[in-house]
Amino acid sequence: MKLIAGLIGLSLLALAALGSAQNTYIPFELGGDNYYSMYGSPDISASISGTDEFERGDTVTLYIELTNFGRILGFKEDQTPHEGKEFSLAAAELQEEYKKPTALGITANLISGDPQIEVKSGDQVVESLKSGDKTKDPLKFTIKIGEHAPAGSYPLSLNLSYDYQDNVRVKASKLSESESAPTLVNYQVSYVYQKANQTVPVVVTIKKQADFIITNASGTLFAGAKKGEIEATYKNVGEDTVKDAIARLSIFKPFSSTDDQAFIGTLLPGEEKNVIFRLDVDSDATPRTTA
Repeated sequence: MKLIAGLIGLSLLALAALGSAQNTYIPFELGGDNYYSMYGSPDISASISGTDEFERGDTVTLYIELTNFGRILGFKEDQTPHEGKEFSLAAAELQEEYKKPTALGITANLISGDPQIEVKSGDQVVESLKSGDKTKDPLKFTIKIGEHAPAGSYPLSLNLSYDYQDNVRVKASKLSESESAPTLVNYQVSYVYQKANQTVPVVVTIKKQADFIITNASGTLFAGAKKGEIEATYKNVGEDTVKDAIARLSIFKPFSSTDDQAFIGTLLPGEEKNVIFRLDVDSDATPRTTA
């Protein structure tokens, strides 16, 4: 109660002191008084803004919002004020100490531990984030999803590094009584900062889809051949059943065809089916073997 009463009685002094404070980094060695030590720090969480579900093969922008849930957990009195200037310094320091949960100079780096997700963006920077605040604009990271990435959840790691205020020391040459509100003369604040690192999980989901791969393709064609056969095996490596599937063959010289499509039909997940394409070969085609 003694502490609370003293601070309330000197609130005007504190405001006058803060009005003339130097907002600069003053080395700790220059001294100053330390009336309080605060306990607490920033505590940043991350959440995806918008959709977190994507299709395999996509290159997309992932929007991530940061929220600072850091707070003051308590404090202790390190030095007891006894007279006017000291009470004013103590009140001014206390206001500065409550900035401790603010994260300063946040650098965010998104990391994927799975080869199916590639992060294409570099570091993102947030100037500061106060306790209880959310980033005004979300961070933007470009990710590339593998062409045949299996459906499911993929955890990513958002690595955060930042500074935060660890302690404050204050000093002044005297307390001036000449103005309407008493003012601390030559008031200075010395800030001591700490570095912190956090790793925050972020999860993206790949949708269930049908997905095809060619597990085998074979055939021997000769120059001048007509309706030579190429056999291909298609496998559904996705998670959904596909119906009425049609395979189309992209044809370039010296090949031509009037039968460049093959009907696959229904294919369950994990099921394979062989199809045949028939091609004509120009008579002047150069013989070549393809592995």
